[in-house]
Amino acid sequence: VSRDYGSPQLSKKRGGGHHPLPLTEVVEPVDFEEYVSSHAPGVEPGPLRQLMEFPQDDLELLQLDKDCTTLEPPLPEEEDYIIARTTFFFLLPCRYQRYSTTHTPCNSERQRERQRGLVKQTFELDEAAAAERLDDQDDAKRRSVSLDETPRGSWASSIFDLKNSSPDVLLPSVLERTAAEDMDRRNTEARLQGRHSDLLGLYPPPDEDEAVERCSLPEVPKEHCGQRIMVKCLSLKFEIEIEPIFGSLALYDVKEKKKISENFYFDLNSDLMKGLLKPHTPHMAISTLARSAIFSITYPSADIFLVIKLEKVLQQGDIGECCEPYMVMKESDSSKHKEKLEKLRLQAEQSCSRLGRFRMPFAWTAIHLVNIVSSVGGLDRSDPDSDSGTRKKKGFERMSVGDDMCNFATFRPATLTVTNFFKQEGDRLSDEDLYKYLADMRRPSSVLRRLRPVTAQLKIDISPAPDSPHYCLSPELLHVKPYPDLRVRPTKEVLEFPARYVYTPHTTYRNLLYVYPQSLNFSSRQGSVRNIAVKVQFMAGEDPSQALPVIFGKSSCAEFIKEAYSPVIYHNKSPEFYEEMKMKIPANLTDNHHLLFTFYHISCQPKQNTPLETPVGYTWIPLMQHGRLRTGSFSLPVSVEKPPPSYSVLTPDVSLPGMKWVDNHKGVFNVEVTAASSVHTQDPHLDKFFTLVYVLEEYSFPFRLKDVIITEANMEGELKASMAALRGALLDTCVRFLHQLLNKLIQLIVYPPVIAGQIVNLGRAAFEAMALLVNQIHKNLEGNQDQHARNNLLASYIHYCLRLPTAEPAVPPTGMPMQFATLSRATARPSSLHLSRSKSISNSNPDLASTPVSPDEEVQRIIGSKLLHEELALQWVVSTSTVREAALQQAWFFFQLMTKSMAHHLFLTSKVEAARRQRFPDRFVDDIAALVCAISADIASRYHKDVELVERLNSSLAFFLNDLLSLMDRGFVFNLIRSYYKQIANKLHTAQNPSSLNALRMDFTRIVCSHEHYVILNLPCSTLSPPASPSPSTSSTTSQSSAFSSVVQDQGVVTMFELSVPFRQQHFLSGLLLTELSLILDPDGEGVFFLHKKAISAVHSLLCSHDADTRYRDPQVRAHVAQLYLPLIPIVMETLHQLHDFSDSSPARVRHASAHTDDADPDSSNTISQSVAMAIAGSPLPHAKANPFALPTAGRQSSSLSAECSRTLLVCFLWVLKNADAVLLERWVSDLSVLQINRLLDLLHLCVSCFEYKGKKALERINSLTFKKSQDMKARLEEAILGTIGARQEMVRRCRERSPYGSQENVRWRKNVTHWRQNADRVDKTKAEVEQESVVDGNLATEASLIVLDTLEIVVKTVVASELKESVLGGVLRVLLHSMAGNQSALFLQHCFTTQRALVFKFPEMLFEEDTELCADLCLRLLRHCSSSVSSVRSHASASLYLLMRQNFEIGNGHAMKMQVTMSLSSLVGTSQNFNEEHLRRSLKTILTYAEEDLELRDTPFPEQVQDLVFNLHMILTDTVKMKEHQQDPEMLLDLMYRIAKGYQNSPDLRLTWLQNMAGKHSERGNHAEAAHCLVHSAALVAEYLNMLEDCRYLPIGCVTFQNISSNILEESAVSDDVLSPEEEGICAGKYFSESGLVGLLEQAAASFNMAAMYEAINEVYKILLPIHEANRDFKKLATVHGKLQDAFNKVYNQVSRQMFGTYFRVGFYGCQFGDLDEQEFVYKEPSITKLAEISHRLEEFYSARFGVGMVEIIKDSNPVDKNKLDPNKAYLQITYVEPFFDTYELKERITYFDKNYNLRTFMYCTPFTLDGRAHGDLHEQYKRKTILTTSHAFPYIKTRINVLQKEEIILVPMEVAIEDMQKKTQELAFATNQDPADSKMLQMVLQGCVGTTVNQGPLEVAQVFLSDIPDDPKLFRHHNKLRLCFKDFTKRCEDALRKNKALIGPDQKEYHRELERNYYKLKEALGPLINRKIPQLYRTLNSYSRSSLRKVDC
Repeated sequence: VSRDYGSPQLSKKRGGGHHPLPLTEVVEPVDFEEYVSSHAPGVEPGPLRQLMEFPQDDLELLQLDKDCTTLEPPLPEEEDYIIARTTFFFLLPCRYQRYSTTHTPCNSERQRERQRGLVKQTFELDEAAAAERLDDQDDAKRRSVSLDETPRGSWASSIFDLKNSSPDVLLPSVLERTAAEDMDRRNTEARLQGRHSDLLGLYPPPDEDEAVERCSLPEVPKEHCGQRIMVKCLSLKFEIEIEPIFGSLALYDVKEKKKISENFYFDLNSDLMKGLLKPHTPHMAISTLARSAIFSITYPSADIFLVIKLEKVLQQGDIGECCEPYMVMKESDSSKHKEKLEKLRLQAEQSCSRLGRFRMPFAWTAIHLVNIVSSVGGLDRSDPDSDSGTRKKKGFERMSVGDDMCNFATFRPATLTVTNFFKQEGDRLSDEDLYKYLADMRRPSSVLRRLRPVTAQLKIDISPAPDSPHYCLSPELLHVKPYPDLRVRPTKEVLEFPARYVYTPHTTYRNLLYVYPQSLNFSSRQGSVRNIAVKVQFMAGEDPSQALPVIFGKSSCAEFIKEAYSPVIYHNKSPEFYEEMKMKIPANLTDNHHLLFTFYHISCQPKQNTPLETPVGYTWIPLMQHGRLRTGSFSLPVSVEKPPPSYSVLTPDVSLPGMKWVDNHKGVFNVEVTAASSVHTQDPHLDKFFTLVYVLEEYSFPFRLKDVIITEANMEGELKASMAALRGALLDTCVRFLHQLLNKLIQLIVYPPVIAGQIVNLGRAAFEAMALLVNQIHKNLEGNQDQHARNNLLASYIHYCLRLPTAEPAVPPTGMPMQFATLSRATARPSSLHLSRSKSISNSNPDLASTPVSPDEEVQRIIGSKLLHEELALQWVVSTSTVREAALQQAWFFFQLMTKSMAHHLFLTSKVEAARRQRFPDRFVDDIAALVCAISADIASRYHKDVELVERLNSSLAFFLNDLLSLMDRGFVFNLIRSYYKQIANKLHTAQNPSSLNALRMDFTRIVCSHEHYVILNLPCSTLSPPASPSPSTSSTTSQSSAFSSVVQDQGVVTMFELSVPFRQQHFLSGLLLTELSLILDPDGEGVFFLHKKAISAVHSLLCSHDADTRYRDPQVRAHVAQLYLPLIPIVMETLHQLHDFSDSSPARVRHASAHTDDADPDSSNTISQSVAMAIAGSPLPHAKANPFALPTAGRQSSSLSAECSRTLLVCFLWVLKNADAVLLERWVSDLSVLQINRLLDLLHLCVSCFEYKGKKALERINSLTFKKSQDMKARLEEAILGTIGARQEMVRRCRERSPYGSQENVRWRKNVTHWRQNADRVDKTKAEVEQESVVDGNLATEASLIVLDTLEIVVKTVVASELKESVLGGVLRVLLHSMAGNQSALFLQHCFTTQRALVFKFPEMLFEEDTELCADLCLRLLRHCSSSVSSVRSHASASLYLLMRQNFEIGNGHAMKMQVTMSLSSLVGTSQNFNEEHLRRSLKTILTYAEEDLELRDTPFPEQVQDLVFNLHMILTDTVKMKEHQQDPEMLLDLMYRIAKGYQNSPDLRLTWLQNMAGKHSERGNHAEAAHCLVHSAALVAEYLNMLEDCRYLPIGCVTFQNISSNILEESAVSDDVLSPEEEGICAGKYFSESGLVGLLEQAAASFNMAAMYEAINEVYKILLPIHEANRDFKKLATVHGKLQDAFNKVYNQVSRQMFGTYFRVGFYGCQFGDLDEQEFVYKEPSITKLAEISHRLEEFYSARFGVGMVEIIKDSNPVDKNKLDPNKAYLQITYVEPFFDTYELKERITYFDKNYNLRTFMYCTPFTLDGRAHGDLHEQYKRKTILTTSHAFPYIKTRINVLQKEEIILVPMEVAIEDMQKKTQELAFATNQDPADSKMLQMVLQGCVGTTVNQGPLEVAQVFLSDIPDDPKLFRHHNKLRLCFKDFTKRCEDALRKNKALIGPDQKEYHRELERNYYKLKEALGPLINRKIPQLYRTLNSYSRSSLRKVDC
C-alpha cells in the first residue's frame, strides 16, 4: 500500500513534476556561493539572519602562550640564542567549532548538565509505590473487619459516607459552554506553556561507539612525566654522633638493571656537625638544603627499589675500621665508652678540617617500593622495628606482586623508620654488585647475610606527590610554579631516566650532562697511589681558569661548582666508583669544550712535607666531534703527566709524542657520559640532517663533516641522502625531536634553498621523508592513537606547533662565529631579514603584530617561496608507489597540514574577506579535485582488502572535506562529496558485501554533516521552488479517499516532506543523510542491523547537537532547522511495521502491578481469553482490536529494528513533529489519505507505548546499560556472521573501536580519551542518580506524550473539514485512550483530558451512536483516573466523566451511559490490584457537586439520574473496600465476590461481570473446576435472558437445560418479568448477551472442565452447544467439538483410577476475632491428596499473620466445641477430614469414580468416644459418633468453600461398633479372595489378620466379649443376632480365602499354609458355640417390630 501514497520511496517512481532521480543517485547540488550571493538575506538582523551565511568571524588566529612551568624561562644563558619553542603555539580553529559534535559530543556528562533543574513530574505510579511502602508498615497493625450482616452494606450507611466526603476542586470552565474554536485556542495555549525546549536533552545521549565524527583535541605538548612519588627525609640518627653523615637517594629497576633516576642528595646533620665542615663550604645555597624529592616513574613495576647510600668524611682506615664504632658502641653505654667517644670525636674533627673536601663510602640500604605502594605487606625487611605510627612488619616476607599492584599515583602515604643499613664493601661498590644485592632482597638467600649491618634510624615519608607542589625546583634548579617565597627550603624534582623508551617530543629546553666514573686500574702504576680521588672538570678551553662552574653541587654547598671529586676508597689501587656528576652544559659547544679528569693520591695522615693531594694521572674527553656531542661509555688511557697544549681537540686514544701513559697507553679508566638534552640529538642520522640544514641556512661552505667536505656542488645530493637516511634513525630520538624535524622538512618544501644561484627543489624528497617518518611513528606507537588511528604526537604537532615559515631564511652576514649547535638556530629568525614589523607574523618574536593588515609585499616578493598546501597537494597527486602508499596510510596528517596551511595563508594574505571563489588558484583547486577523486577510487576499490586502511582513509577524507567547507567554495566541496558518492555507488552494484561499503559511506556522511555550520550549509531558509507546471500529483488522483477534496495538492508542501529532487538539491547534506536512512530502512533493501543503527544514530546525533546549540534556541529558527528533516516523518511512517512493538507485554517489559488487566498478558489466564473486565464491559481492548501493526509478517524478520533503534528513530520523529512549523504540518496532513493518517495514528500509538514512564522501581531494577550492550553485541555478531566486513578484521576493528587505544598498552597516553568513556560502564548507581534518572525519564515521557497530543490536535483540525472523519476520529480517540491507559504524569493527563473533552464535545455522535466499545473504554479509563492519588488528575477525570454523562443525557441516551459506567467500575474493581476507594469516593462526590451546580439542567431528571448512578457506584465501592481487606484470604475474597454477584441478581450485566471476575480469580489459583462452573453459570444466565428475548428452539430454554451440569445452576433463573424486562434500553447490552456470546462462554467452560480433568462434564456442556452448531450448519465447529468429545471419552476410558478430584475438610471458626465467621462451619474443597496437616498449617499461618502470633489455636479433636471453655481473646479453628456420604439408594446411581466425586452435598466424619470422656476404651465401652453434614450447594460450585446447612448425628453403641468392624473385615476378605488378577501377598496379609492367634481385639475377642452372654437389654437382641450372623459370614469367607490361598502357593509356602489352616480350625472351634447360640425371644415376635429396627441398623 505504502508505495502508492506519498511515501519517500515514491521518488523512485515519480519526481513530483521534476525529472525523477532515484534515491540511489546523488542530485546535483545547488551552486552554494551563487545562491548565497543572489539571495542576499532579506531578513532584518534577527535570529533568522544567522541561518543565511557563515558568521564573519568564523576563522580566527589564536596565539596560545606556551605554559611555562617554571618562574624563569628554561633558556640557555647565551644571549643571541632563542629557541622558538618557548614562545607560542599557534592555533587556527574555527571559532564555532564548539557547536560541532566533532569536539563537543552529546555525551552523558553534557546531558546531565542540561538535565539539571528539571521539574519532577508527578506520577501516580511513584506515589503509589511510596504509599505502598507506608502501607507495608501499617499492615501489621491492621485487624480483620467483619463483613456487614446484610448481603451488601446498607444503603443508608453508604450514602451517609458519600455525603460526608469532600469533593476535589471543581474546574471553572467545565460548565461553561464555549465555541469549539475558543476552546481549541485556549487548550493549545495551555499546552504550550512550560514545555521542555529540548526533547533530546531528556533522551539518553547518542551511542559513543557510533560517534565516528568525534575528535578529541590533542593534548597540548608538554614534557613527559610519569607517576610521581614524594620522598621526604625526616631524620637520621646513629647510636653515636661523632661526625657528619651525607645521604643520597636514587631509584633502581632490578629487572631492567638500570638506574632510573638521578641522585638526590640530602644532609640531615645537626648544626654542630655541619659546623665541622664550615671552612670547606663557606656558602650554602638554599637549593642544596632540600630534604624532600619528587621522583617520577613512567613504568611502575614490582622491581623498583629506592636505594639510600650514606657517605662520611674521608679518614684514615678502611671502611670496616671506620664503621666499627657504629656497630659496637651504643648510646646507652655512653658512660663506659666516654673516653673512647671523646677520642673518636677529636679524630673526626681533625679529619673534617683537613679532609673535609673528600668523602668515603659508608653504608647503604634499599626500600622495595611495591611493599609500600600495594600496602599488602607493609614494609620490606629494611625495617624490622618500625615506628608506632607506621605499618609494622616483622622478619622477611617473600613478595611477588604483579605490576598491576604497582600504582604509584595513589597509595596510602607511609612513614618508614629504616633501621637496617649494610656496611659498604670497598671491593663491591659497582652498580653490578648493587643489582645482585637488590635481587637478593626480593628472594632472600645467603648473599645479603654476609654483609655486616650498621644500626641507624632513618625516618622517611613516602607519599604520592601532590599535583602542583609548592616550593619545587626543576632538575635544572629553576623554580617551578607555584613558588610563593624564594626563601623557603625547596623540594627537588628528580630527573627520571625511564627504564624503556618514552615517546614524547621535547617541548622545553634541557641540556644536562651526567658523568659516571666507573673504575680505575692503577695496579701497574708505580709510586704511592693508594687513596685515589678523581677530580672532574668541565673545561671551555685548556687554561685551568677556563673550568666552568656548571657542575651541580650536592648537599649543603654551593649551587654550582667548578670541580667535583669522587669518594675515596682507602688503600685501593684499582677502585670502583658509584659517583654521579651532573652538569649543565652550554647550548653552543665548540671543539674546545671537553671534560678533564685529574687523579690524585690523598694522604690521609698528616705527615711532614707530604702534600694533601698529589696528582697521579690525567685524561680527558673532547665533547664535540663533527658537530656531534660525544656520549656513551669510554675506556680511556691515563697520562702520567699534564697533557700538552691543544690536547683538547684530540682524543686521548691518539698517541701524542713524548707523553708518558699508565700501563702502556691501555684504557685503564672506565667512565660513562650520558646527556639529557633537547639540543643534542645523539643520533648520527638526525645530527647529519640538522647539520646540513644548518650549513645551508648559514651558507657556510665548505664544511667538513666527518670524512666528507660539503661544498655547493655536492650539497644537494648529501641533503637528499640525509633525508632518505632519516628512516634509519632511532624512533625514540625522532620522536623527541619530532617538532624540529617536521619544521625543517616543511621549511625545505616551502623555501627551496638557493645553492650557487640555483633554486633546488627538495619538495619531493621532503614529502617522501615526511610520509615515511609519519608512517613509522604511526606503526610503532600504536598505543598512542585516538579513535581515528591518528597518532597523538603528530596531531598535537599540527594543532599546536605547526608554524608555517613566513619568510625565507637568508644568507647570514659573514663574520658570525661558526657554531655547530645542531638545533641552536633551528627555527630562530635570521637577524638579517628586516621585514616591516607591522605586517608580518613573527614566529619567534612575541612582540610582533599578529595579524597582517594587507598582503605582505615582502613575503610575496621572496622568490621561489611556495605555499605548503599547494606543494603538498601537488606532491601527493604526482607521488607513486611506496610514497603514495605511505601518504595514504597517514592521509589525515597531510590533509590536516593542508587545511592548516590554507587557513594560515588566508590570514597572511588577508583573503579571509575575499569571495570564496577567489581564494585559491585554479591549479590548486584542480589538484584537490584530482586528489579527492583518486582517494575515493582507492576507498571504493580496496574496501574489502585493506579494511583498516580504508576505514582510516574514509574518515580522513570526510574530515578534510568538512574542513574545506570552512575554507573553499562550498559548491565545489559539495561536488567533491558528490563525486565520492558516485564512486562508491558504482562499486555498490558489483560489491560482494555492499553493507560494509554502505557503512563506510554512512560514516563519511556523518562526519561531513558534523560541520558546525551544518544548518547554514543546508540553506534552511530557502523555499523549495514549485515545479514549472503544477501537474496534479499522482497521490491525489490515485487515492479516491484523499482526505481533502481539492484535486491539486499543495505541491510545495509535498516536496518539502519528500526526498524530492528539489529538496535534495537545496538541502544537500540533509538530503544525503535522510536518503541514506531511507535506503537503509527500506524493507526490501539490504538493511543489516548494524547499518540501521548507524543511520539512525547519525540522525539522532545531529538532532541532539541542534537541541544543545544555543544558536537555535529561538522557536522560529528551530522551525527552519526542523524543515531540513521533514521527510523523516514519512520515512518513519514507511517503517511502521519494522519497528519494535512496544505495546506488547513481553517479559522484557516490566510493568508495574497497577497496570490494568488490559495491559496484562492476554493469555495468562486460561479461562478468559481476553482480559476479564473488558470482556464484560464489552469494550474494545487493545487486544480485541486486530493489532494495528500486524502487517503481513513475511520477510519481516530480516529487517525489523531492534528496540533500541526503534526508540531512537521514534524520538527523532517526535523531535521533528515538536519543532516543525505547525501550519506546515497541517497543510501536509490535510493532503494525506485516510490510510496514511491512520498509519500516522498507529505510529503515535506506538510512541505512547515506547516512551511510557516505567517508574522509579523499575529503574532501580533494570539497568538500561545491560540491555543496550546486548543489543550492540547483536549488531557486532550480525556483522561478523553476515561477513559484511571480513569477520576477523571486523572483530579486531570493533575491539579497537571500543578501546580507543589499540592494544591497551600505555594506557597512560590516553587520559583524554578514557575520561569520556568511563561513565558508560559504571553499573551500580547511587540513590541520587536513580532519583535523577526517574526525573529525567518522567520528563521525557511527559514531553513525548504532549508532542503526540499536539499532533493529534493537528490531525483533528485538518479532519474537521473532510467527510471521512469517523474512521480517523476513532483512531484519534484510540490513541488518546491508549495514552490514558499508561503511566502518565499529572501534567500530561490534565492536557489529555482537556483534549478528550474537546473531542467529545465536537463529535458526540462518534461515541454514543457508532461505537459503544469506545464509550465503554473511555468510561473505564476515566474511572481509573478518578481513583488516582493525584488530586489534579482526579479533578480532570471527574469533569470529563460528568460531561460525558451530560452529553449522553442530552442525546437521550442516559440509560446506556449508566450501564456503561457501572460495568466499567465493576470490572475495574474486580480486576485492579491497587485501587483506592477513598480517592474514587472523592471523585464521585465531585461529580455529584457538578450535577448540583449545573444550573441549565437543574429542572431535568438528569441530576437525579446522576445521583442514582453515583449511589450505585458507591455501593460497588463499599464492597470493594471489603474485598481489599481480604485481598490475602482467597476464600474470603471469593465469598465476597460471590456476595456482590448475588447482590446484582436483578442486573444481569453486572452479575455476569462478577461471575467473570470470579472465574478469573479461580483460574489464577488453578481451581479449574470452579472456574468452569462460574462460566457455566454465566452461560445459564445469558441463556435465561436470550430465552426471554426470543423463542429459538435450538437455544437452551434457560437454566433448566443446564441442570445436568450442576444442580446449583437453577439459582440463575431470571427474576420475574415485572422487575426486569430485557427489552429495556441498556439492559443486557453487553456483547455476551447474544448467541455468539453464549457459544463463547460454553467453549471456555468446556476448556476449563478439560483442565480440571472432569471429562464427563465436557459431554454435558457440548450437549447444549451441539444443537446451536447444528442449527447454524457449522460443520467445521461440529467436527472440532466431536474431536474434543472423542478426546474426552478416551481420557475417561483410560484414566478411570487416576482421576483426582479433591479432598474435603470441615472447618469450624470460633472466636469473636473472626467477626461474622464466628461459629460458622464450612466444607472446604482442597486439591486432591491434601493432608490434614497441610490445610491446618495453611490456615493457622494465614490467620496468625492476621491476628498475631499465638492468637490462633487449632482444636485438635473433632468433638463438639464448648464456647464457654475458650479464651475469648483468641481465635480457634477446628479442622476435620470428611468424606462424601451417600445413602444406599444414591449408590445405585453413583457408579463411576466421577459420579462419586461430583455434585456432592453430604459429607461424613466419625468420632470415637467412651462414656467417661476418653476417646478410646475396651471393646465393651467403645462408642462411635457419626456426623453427617449437608452443604447449601453441591460441590464443585462457583466457590471452594460452602456453608454447612444442617448437621445430623448418629451414635453407635459398642456392639454396633463391633458389627461395623466385623463387616469391614469380612468385606476385605471377600475383596482379597475375589481380586482379579489374584494377589497372594495381599490375601495372606488379610488372612493372617483374621485367623492369627495373636491378634489383640481380634475376631475371637470380639465374639467372646459380645456373644458369650445374651444381653439383658432387649433393645440389643437384634444387634446381638446381627453380630452372630456377621461371624457366620466371616468364618465362611475365611474358608474361601484359605481355599484360594492353597491354590496360589508354591511348595515353599506349604508349611506356612498348614499353620494358617491350624489357626483357622482353632478359631472355628472356639467360635462354634458362640455362633450357634440364638436368642429365642427374637424369633417369637419377628413379625411385630421387624420394620422399625432395620433402618436403624442401616444407618
